[in-house]
Amino acid sequence: MKQIYKYFGIIVIMVFSFYYTDKIALMVQSNNPIMKQINQEKEKHEEKSVNAIINEDKIIPGKNGLTINVEKSFSAMKSFNAFNSYYLIYDQVKPDISLNDNKDKIITNGNLSNKNISIILEYNEKNVKYLENYNIKGDVLIKKDNFLNTNKLEMINNDFENYNEVEILLNRSKLNNNLCLAIEDNKDFCQKRNKYLINSELVLSNDNVFKIKNSLKNGSIVIVNEDTNISNLEIILNQAKFKGLNVVYLSKLISEENIK
Repeated sequence: MKQIYKYFGIIVIMVFSFYYTDKIALMVQSNNPIMKQINQEKEKHEEKSVNAIINEDKIIPGKNGLTINVEKSFSAMKSFNAFNSYYLIYDQVKPDISLNDNKDKIITNGNLSNKNISIILEYNEKNVKYLENYNIKGDVLIKKDNFLNTNKLEMINNDFENYNEVEILLNRSKLNNNLCLAIEDNKDFCQKRNKYLINSELVLSNDNVFKIKNSLKNGSIVIVNEDTNISNLEIILNQAKFKGLNVVYLSKLISEENIK
């Protein structure tokens, strides 16, 4: 029995020793000048999340908030023995109303605070080659017979007769961003497969180029009709550049990730 008490006493001493060692370490760390400055800078650098905007069956993505991970930031700076805001490490804070919790809604626009737009091409070989040749980040609606072996453009499965086969091709190439152009005929089909549902009123054709040009804004999604001439596509791209809008992949446009 005495032996048991002896071992129990040793265990208790060890537990309290670890406890107080941690307490002392935390106290020393909290008094470190780098840690003090990280805590002082928190409010200046952190950002609140922005809720997604829902209007009936439509949604505009929100934006994650940012909070400083104090421990990781301190670890990143202590080897330099100096505070540097470049080495602040952030954690993403999901909005209360988030795109990922509302995937039954149709995305009609990207985040309104980002100066980005996206171009979705109905398949047209000349327009596809144009984007590839000029390294313009675009998306293409593809089917089994025109699957693209490229990493320059994003592909959206638009083959509802051979959907599973195209999914296999996308997954095998690690190019599947789970996007779907949602129209009445295929909305339920895509929703059951947990896709991001996309649509837009901005559908570019050869006879409405100036209407689309004047409608461009932050987050615009432009669907380019397959018969659209390259010259009219160029007008939209030039207008985007004139307005300071970046052409990005659709997956980036709808992402709620907050990149510092």
